[in-house]
Amino acid sequence: MRVARLVLGPLEGLQSARGTLFPWIAVLIGCAVGVWFALPYEPGPGSYALALLSGLVGLTAALRGPELARPLAIGVIAISAGWIAAGVRAHSVAAPMLDFRYYGPVEGRIVHIDRSQSDALRLTLDQVVLREVPPERTPDRVRVSMQGDQPWLRPVPGQVVILTGSLAAPEGPVEPGGFDFRRMAFFDGLGAVGYTRTPVLLLEEPEEGALPIDRLRRHLTAGMLAHMEGQPGAFAAGAMTGDRSAITEDTVQALRDSSLAHLLAISGMNMAFLTAFVFALFRYGLALIPFIALRVNTKKVAAVVSLGVALFYLLLSGANVATERAFIMIAVMLGAVLLDRRALTLRSVAVAGLILLLTKPESLLEPGFQMSFAATVALIVGFAAMDRSIYRQRLPRWAMPVFTLILSSVIGGFATAPYAAAHFNRFTDYGLLANVLTVPVMGAVIMPAGALAALLAPIGLAWLPLWFMEQGARWILFVAHWIAGLDGSVTAIPAPGPWVLPLLTLGAIWLILWRGRVQWAGMVPVAAAFVLWVTAERPLLLVSGDGKLVGLSGPEGRALSAASGGGFAAETWLQNDGDLAAQKLAAGREGFTGPKGERWFDLAGLTAVALSGKGAVAKLPEVCGKAGLVILADRSEAPPAGCPLIDANLLTNTGPLAVWKDGASLRVVRTRASDRLWSPPVREARLPELRQAALALDQ
Repeated sequence: MRVARLVLGPLEGLQSARGTLFPWIAVLIGCAVGVWFALPYEPGPGSYALALLSGLVGLTAALRGPELARPLAIGVIAISAGWIAAGVRAHSVAAPMLDFRYYGPVEGRIVHIDRSQSDALRLTLDQVVLREVPPERTPDRVRVSMQGDQPWLRPVPGQVVILTGSLAAPEGPVEPGGFDFRRMAFFDGLGAVGYTRTPVLLLEEPEEGALPIDRLRRHLTAGMLAHMEGQPGAFAAGAMTGDRSAITEDTVQALRDSSLAHLLAISGMNMAFLTAFVFALFRYGLALIPFIALRVNTKKVAAVVSLGVALFYLLLSGANVATERAFIMIAVMLGAVLLDRRALTLRSVAVAGLILLLTKPESLLEPGFQMSFAATVALIVGFAAMDRSIYRQRLPRWAMPVFTLILSSVIGGFATAPYAAAHFNRFTDYGLLANVLTVPVMGAVIMPAGALAALLAPIGLAWLPLWFMEQGARWILFVAHWIAGLDGSVTAIPAPGPWVLPLLTLGAIWLILWRGRVQWAGMVPVAAAFVLWVTAERPLLLVSGDGKLVGLSGPEGRALSAASGGGFAAETWLQNDGDLAAQKLAAGREGFTGPKGERWFDLAGLTAVALSGKGAVAKLPEVCGKAGLVILADRSEAPPAGCPLIDANLLTNTGPLAVWKDGASLRVVRTRASDRLWSPPVREARLPELRQAALALDQ
């Protein structure tokens, strides 16, 4: 009886919770997707066959099994579906990635235009042609950064261009466990990235009807910029159309440091503002016409028009994860209006998550997905937890919008802060103030003005709402630069370990979705996540993928071996350390000695040296007798016997390296440790064994 009770008790608990279990389907799908991506090897056909069989068994049990077993059966189906969806998606988008460095002519059609972190204009090309590269090895898409001023070309989507460029495969993480840009590029169909310093020449104008949405986006942006000058116009155009090619890096950085970047990224809030305005405009506008109001359900007409506007805005914006999530939720809610039913908000979030995870499983790993869903769920739960009648009685009517704005900013900021800190290694101290000052302008001025401009453009009156839009954008950018310029506006946060976000997320989901005393068990993984985050350690030494940059942890923070070069790796290392210092400042810290091409340092009692530049290989016989570790930014064909060497040959196979202190020895960890569809081939590479033994240098 006791055993039976132990088995039946949880099943009866699940049965009693029916009606609130639907969101768990999306959670279980997400867990399966997360495990699939975490594997260091590519799952074989057997795993998918097992998942399919498990799903069929679960389906049979759900349809014909006992009522008590139905929730578990549906859970098995969800896990199986997540696993299969991840595999199907990865194999369906698989495309060639450049497996060598290429320099030569590049021909292709422009499909996207944006800017790099260095503020250079970037072109994403498809229909790519590379000299002497067969089609089966040619990437489907490449992205080229245009170096220098190129006034002879005004890029437009659909144009066929030719240039002389330097291309390579997208790089992987710059340290073990870091963000994998190569994986993101794989799912985006991006097979090579690079730059050009030569003129980009136009071969063909866009074909009739080619890339209609992209060309419309560019046309609308150009029309808006014709009436709104400078960065305010670029910001307004970017927020409305998703075309951010005119926005400078200085503006983007100010928005990040003031916690206002979400206003620029076409997010759920932007779509909600636009859809709400259109819904109110048509519902109450039609209600003012008695002939229509007495014969037509204006609420349903407004819902249909708003749904069409939301779909158009989704396509125009480029359909990022946050916008897709918002569109699905809006579609569910407007569908409920059309069917005269009440939309369950948490259920609509679950529907959005379920659809996105099954169609784009890789989105689970993206900051946009995590922050968008965290903010949405927190806002729904936060407002539902408050008895509106209480604060309505205590607050005057005019104060309600202000109270709602402040409360939503606090809840949304609190929910997204851990994810923003984990992905971007920073906390914006005055983000709440910045959002309170700008979000009302975004919702009451910029988005409505954009909608009115579209309605008035056919009669030539778009300039009037665009003027109001420009003033709103000027205010937002003023606040962004002001907040970003305040002392202490940004606090650096060290990168968490790999278990932190999964534990934090699952614990928070348990607290939100479960009911009863067992609900508080979710506090255990949440607390464990923060303990792991606070106690996380950083590598003692980091070596870049080309060996030209070395980062040594010291009392002042991480010291770098070079003041320039390897800028992306240097910036990422410092950010992951929770360090806001620039590369030049970090290079001046105590830790390295010696001339530029021969940088000596102490590695936990082990004497080490980093060699680079001309003549570095020739120095090997001399330094190998003195150093317990040699890092060479070149290839050594015949290294001295017994020399503990890390050179370009080794780094080609291992990727960037991290050295950790492990008791009385040092442990070397490679970045290229997994063999997945998007990763370069994993080759055997003998890592040097390091012992902590101080060796005196000959003076």
